[in-house]
Amino acid sequence: MAELEIRNLHVRVEDKEILRGLDLDVEKGRIHALMGPNGSGKSTLANAIMGHPAFEVTEGTISFKGTDITEAAPDERSRMGVFMAFQYPVAIPGVTVAKYLRMVVNAHREANGEEPIKLKAFRRQTEEAMELVNIPREFSSRYLNDGFSGGEKKRMEVLQLAMLRPEMSVLDETDSGLDIDALNVVAEGVNRYAGEDMGVLIITHYQRILHLVKPDAVHVMFDGRIVKEGGPELVDQLEKKGYGWIREELEGAAA
Repeated sequence: MAELEIRNLHVRVEDKEILRGLDLDVEKGRIHALMGPNGSGKSTLANAIMGHPAFEVTEGTISFKGTDITEAAPDERSRMGVFMAFQYPVAIPGVTVAKYLRMVVNAHREANGEEPIKLKAFRRQTEEAMELVNIPREFSSRYLNDGFSGGEKKRMEVLQLAMLRPEMSVLDETDSGLDIDALNVVAEGVNRYAGEDMGVLIITHYQRILHLVKPDAVHVMFDGRIVKEGGPELVDQLEKKGYGWIREELEGAAA
């Protein structure tokens, strides 16, 4: 059984239906890539998985580790082990990086019945993770994402991934707007922590990150549904031919 199971998912934003009967399995220990042109519903799916209140599930289910989480609050999903790296991480003035990270780590420890992390152990863990994602130690005292460049914000997302070690990571266009150095940092972080204890869903409409993070499975979205699935070879096909051939196949099948 897949760690994350989505069945017949319909999602509405305001008065517009975006997802229209989507089915998807994401397995623990595997990297899944979700691709598709702009407007196909990729980010809507990411937000629905995390329970964003602006995205209304009108039909279907989202299950994680065999538990229906369709109606669960975002913080409950997070404590269960679902993590999302946002396409546009928000700034939180007044909350330092260190304070935020320690609060989140302790919330997860509490959910697992563990004691709060000791300050010395937290500092050591944070410094090790910061070194991995190439974040200077002085970032600890800066306000979260406040005044950060796009690349710095994405590094912060990977830093959280390194600190939390979630069981399921949804990366919503984490490669968007990154230069090659920042892209390499993101890819290195994913490759290091994506192992048998974590499932990863990388959402992108670029191929470049998928040359650095090799997916085990590739899913293609069109108009709110998964319309094609395959292995890494599907990335090469999309790079060479674009998405037009898939639309032609769909139109031919419907004729």
